[in-house]
Amino acid sequence: MEKLYPQNNNINTSLLTRTQYFLAALGPGILMAAAAIGASHLVSSTRAGAEFGWQLAWVILAVNLLKYPFFAAGARYTAATGESLLHGYLKHGRGYLLLFSGLNTIAAIASTAGVTMLTAAMLTLFIPLSIDLLALIVLLSSIALLIFGHYTLLDKLTKVIMLCLTISTLVAVALAFNIPPVMTPGFISQSPWQWANIGFLVAMMGWMPAPIEVSSWNSLWLLEKQKSQPISKQQAILDFNFGYLITALLAIVFLALGSLVMHGSGEQFSASGVKFASQLITLYSQVLGNETRYLIGTVALLCIFSTTVTVIDGYSRTLNMGWQLLTEKQNSDKRLTGIMLTVCALGLAIILFFKGALLPLLEFVMVLAFMTTVIFAWLNYKLMTSDALPKEDRYGTKMKVLSMLGMIYLLGFAGLFIYWIVTK
Repeated sequence: MEKLYPQNNNINTSLLTRTQYFLAALGPGILMAAAAIGASHLVSSTRAGAEFGWQLAWVILAVNLLKYPFFAAGARYTAATGESLLHGYLKHGRGYLLLFSGLNTIAAIASTAGVTMLTAAMLTLFIPLSIDLLALIVLLSSIALLIFGHYTLLDKLTKVIMLCLTISTLVAVALAFNIPPVMTPGFISQSPWQWANIGFLVAMMGWMPAPIEVSSWNSLWLLEKQKSQPISKQQAILDFNFGYLITALLAIVFLALGSLVMHGSGEQFSASGVKFASQLITLYSQVLGNETRYLIGTVALLCIFSTTVTVIDGYSRTLNMGWQLLTEKQNSDKRLTGIMLTVCALGLAIILFFKGALLPLLEFVMVLAFMTTVIFAWLNYKLMTSDALPKEDRYGTKMKVLSMLGMIYLLGFAGLFIYWIVTK
């Protein structure tokens, strides 16, 4: 069996060395967490708490659990085979990779638009420019960071930003438990289980914890990480599980913040990106103090900016790899850059179309993600149960059962949403 940590020739590796080795091995899982803790957490989880209190906490945990097998496929398949998920799709047939690439292209443009507008909205707290112009600045900055910094800089930067946001959010929630109740007299919390709320529920679950195609990013990031440091199967799975656990727990933390500070106050999040950003930072400053407003704003901005960079990098890498495998051409940095520029340009066009309406854009993107999730989930399940994979690396009975439950849930809500749209 491979050892999780290196051993000294004379004595066991010290706790400090083990910790340093563990942190150095982290990367793809943390990047996945950074991609998740964007719109799904800052927006959906916080909004769920603000509108429905704690009622949707169990739903968030259930969604994370039911999607786990499909996300885990990225790390497990690559660790077992040394290849990306996209190589696996192609081995099953060209049509599988074409299907993935087609849906991934649509998701790339829509998701880039969503996270970019959210970043631009946060940036309005510091720069008095239009949200469209700020979106252009965000996109150009993201591309420059990726072109000149590559994976190494993205890996290091994300770890620091994630740590800062996690600490500040945990502190804010801890303090929020001690503030006086914000509920207005006679307030009755509405149930989320009403027919009119189906759209919101599907949108929340679409990016909770992230779109399932993110599993392919994790696969490619793991291969990139292995270029600079050997990663064992155990390390790859540990890294993924650690990042996934963080996303699930922080989703509840953000819901708690919305519930404790906003639920029952009579205030609702604005659809305007500029006003939404101000409302979000106000949630923190109400419990941490007004003097922390700009500090928290900076941390939140850096968090969502890292999400934007991660989204552009992840989608561009998968689109580039898909093109490379389908055309049998060599890898090309120029092609990767061209894909980044194209995705960003089309994403900016969508932002201009929505004219600063942040929540409608994010709901559109999240619903789109949920409706395509069924196919991405099926592709990953097919890979992890294939005879082409070594028997010891395939999903066992427990993961198969969990996968089936996940597929039933995804298909059920997809059908329910379609019926809701038709009868609305």
